[in-house]
Amino acid sequence: MADILSKGSLFPEELIPDFIKKTTGASALAKLCSATPIPFNGVKEFTFSLDKEVDIVAENGAKTKGGLTVDPITIVPIKIEYGARISDEFLYASEDAQLDYMSAFADGFAKKVAKGLDLMAFHGVNPRTGTASSVIGTNHFDSKVTQAVTIASGDKPDENIEAAIALVQGADRDVTGMVLAPAFKSALAKQTTADGAKLYPQLAWGANPGEVNGLRVESTSNLSSGSSLDRALVGDFVNCFKWGYAKEIPIEVIRYGNPDNDTQLGDLKGHNQVYLRGEAYIGWGILDPSAFAHIKAGE
Repeated sequence: MADILSKGSLFPEELIPDFIKKTTGASALAKLCSATPIPFNGVKEFTFSLDKEVDIVAENGAKTKGGLTVDPITIVPIKIEYGARISDEFLYASEDAQLDYMSAFADGFAKKVAKGLDLMAFHGVNPRTGTASSVIGTNHFDSKVTQAVTIASGDKPDENIEAAIALVQGADRDVTGMVLAPAFKSALAKQTTADGAKLYPQLAWGANPGEVNGLRVESTSNLSSGSSLDRALVGDFVNCFKWGYAKEIPIEVIRYGNPDNDTQLGDLKGHNQVYLRGEAYIGWGILDPSAFAHIKAGE
């Protein structure tokens, strides 16, 4: 563990797989779409759309124009960070104790990264402040996705879902998954048949089964966070949403100064503290907004 104290540059190798696993397990988007590596300087994804159908050509007949539309989308990773002060006893602890510190920090950081991915990609906000991020700009579902079903009084939740799916399929796209806000999932769980039986018993008592009626489903409060009217998001997460990590996952052990600009605590050395700071470079892209549709609460 001595290299952590001298370099302070990377998570120990044994923590990285667990970090990725915990991040993927805590993000609704990461569960519905597998991560792909993203170069540090970004990657350009191309969406190809064949404009017409295939044409029958008679013997000796002339071929006609087909057509192809190509839309490039550049996915550029952005840096996110999290830091925390701990006692400087960390510096003098045994290697096992230092690894325990690192494991605990990696665990917490992974969960924050997972939540951050959802909040940034759903709403375009800085997760810490909850306000719109100029770094993200319009690269989020609330901005890109214009197809929406608005919940009206007396609507049945599953009918709202069918209407949203119809919007996606009407754009000639597939639906591979759905994200539910807890309140909307609860409304689905309360639906009953004519004889009073639960229509979706797998959703009862706050369960998150991962699949409903053969469709992959994840539930998270990140979708309806803050003042968002989002209650569900359906679409082709497998083919039309991309995300991933760029670079490695650095961690820095800072011994001096005031790295978090805390005016009350001030200098680390003066308070017998060190500062652990983790950084991740993460990027995402919505390749085809027409492959998604929101279900929104009425204003």
